[in-house]
Amino acid sequence: MAAYAGTELELFQHARNWKAYYGGFIRPFLRGEVLEVGAGIGATTESLCDGSQDRWVCLEPDAALARRIRQLPPCCEVMTGTTASLPPGPLFDCILYIDVLEHIEDDRGELARAAALLRENGHLIVLAPAHQALYTPFDRAIGHHRRYNRRGLAAIMPQGLERIASYDLDSAGLFLSLGNRLLLRRSMPTLGQIELWDRRFVPISRRLDPLLRYRFGKSILEVRRKG
Repeated sequence: MAAYAGTELELFQHARNWKAYYGGFIRPFLRGEVLEVGAGIGATTESLCDGSQDRWVCLEPDAALARRIRQLPPCCEVMTGTTASLPPGPLFDCILYIDVLEHIEDDRGELARAAALLRENGHLIVLAPAHQALYTPFDRAIGHHRRYNRRGLAAIMPQGLERIASYDLDSAGLFLSLGNRLLLRRSMPTLGQIELWDRRFVPISRRLDPLLRYRFGKSILEVRRKG
């Protein structure tokens, strides 16, 4: 399997407020058998998997990253591969793409495979960076092919997946991203910048996003249900 090009996973594992924030929107759907595509080093799994699920598959194409996934609940298992390497058929009640879909060149084909792996009434959840205008050297450095908006995500969704919820999240963080896009142009944030955003700006976003009706933020979260 190809090695992952990015080096940001260690940095973003410290974004605990951010993980708790978006996790609050998706935890009601994390039941039964869950597939987490692109599990990385397991930081998202650690944040979201509470052990109540019947099964949680951490699917990671980079074998070196997969070997670093540790200390997970007993329901978790680690598999090295992609959705293309899984056996066919409806296998899962929930499939997660947490900051992963933007790394996949054929995102339309990827979601078609995911839909085929979902059971009836199962949920597909995508969290991705928003607004192509905010595409920066950081995106390029870690292998992002694109950023998304609601229309763009809708255009690549397979038929038969009903939109349940769609949110733009982290409005305060959007201003930080805009500043990086226009002024700093950094290819990689520092740990101090990640901690500043997570500790100071994410709490602001949690209060501000509802006032903006979740229409303004640097990330987009979408939940779809298979009919």
